[in-house]
Amino acid sequence: MMPTDPERTPRPVRVLHFVTGGFSGGATQVAIALVNAARAGADVEPLLVLRRKRRTDPTRISELEHAGVPLQVVPGWSHLATIAALVRICREFRPDVLVAHGFSEHLWGRYAGLLAGVPHLVHVEHNTRERYTGWRRAQTRWLARRTSRIVGCSEGVRQVLLSMGMPPTRTVSIANGIRTAPFVGAADVPPGERTPGIVMVSRLSKQKDHATLLRALAVLGTRGLRPALMLAGAGKARHRQGLERLVSELRLEGQVQFLGLCRNVPELLRSHRVAVLSTHYEGMPLALIEGMAAGCAVVGSAVPGVQEVIDDGVDGLLVRAADPDALADALEWLLRDEVLCNRLGRAAHERALHEFSRERMSANYDAMCIGLAAQPAFRGD
Repeated sequence: MMPTDPERTPRPVRVLHFVTGGFSGGATQVAIALVNAARAGADVEPLLVLRRKRRTDPTRISELEHAGVPLQVVPGWSHLATIAALVRICREFRPDVLVAHGFSEHLWGRYAGLLAGVPHLVHVEHNTRERYTGWRRAQTRWLARRTSRIVGCSEGVRQVLLSMGMPPTRTVSIANGIRTAPFVGAADVPPGERTPGIVMVSRLSKQKDHATLLRALAVLGTRGLRPALMLAGAGKARHRQGLERLVSELRLEGQVQFLGLCRNVPELLRSHRVAVLSTHYEGMPLALIEGMAAGCAVVGSAVPGVQEVIDDGVDGLLVRAADPDALADALEWLLRDEVLCNRLGRAAHERALHEFSRERMSANYDAMCIGLAAQPAFRGD
């Protein structure tokens, strides 16, 4: 007769994270962070599935695989191909929870989860503005009735989801978080003692408003200030070319550097006085939070998502979006007033490390997924 173990350990909850393989946006970075955090624990068994894009960098895929990240890649050349491949993976991995990150991956991920019979589906929205057509909005509402949780990466995103008709009782917010280890001790060198330059970490895209920052820099020149500006982030060539033309028109050559994809962001931020996020819209901006964690004096556009991160006048400054003069005023204030700069930088550092850590984000996602897995499969409204 076989012996029995009355204290047999239950298996970990299996969670599949599905996200774009474009790597340029925050959704992919959040999904990778959640998978890595789960790997370090014993309660969740994660799997990362990336949807291949034209710009998917094979080097980044190799780096993840070499680091031991459990990873599969599905084709992205057609939605049907994406769904079919993801259905096969779901049937093999048998997740308790499928977390579909971002637009439009949350559509194809949940269709695959339904077809594969995944017990619980989670939709994570990472921005306050997406390219929803009427048809895709209708699909989102139909899928919401079959989705266990709908997550906004900030309260601002949650409010947008509710305005789209998402179910209030199942729509929650979980704030994004950053890896804080590179920024521990950053406040030891206050921003007033650093290089008096400006850093903006952001991909070059229509969403981000680099043009307003460049025009603000030109305004500062008329006031006798010519700080160096570092633009860290990759993007499409046409966006960079347009910004380079604007630099030339504004006669900012030699003052602005396009760094491209930057692998030493923490060091870059820790060595400069001011971090800026000039943007048209956001979800929960990780780059801005990193600027805060680095102890920089931060300035952000007053749009949803950013407004939740910066407490104006306490740990940073908010300025009207797309207003070069308002942005120039804030930058001049920080560049000339070392006392203010140091006070804001210290408060920003403390808030970022305590409120926006990856550990807190991961714990919240794990609690959600473990709680869902303990419930019967969600059958819909």
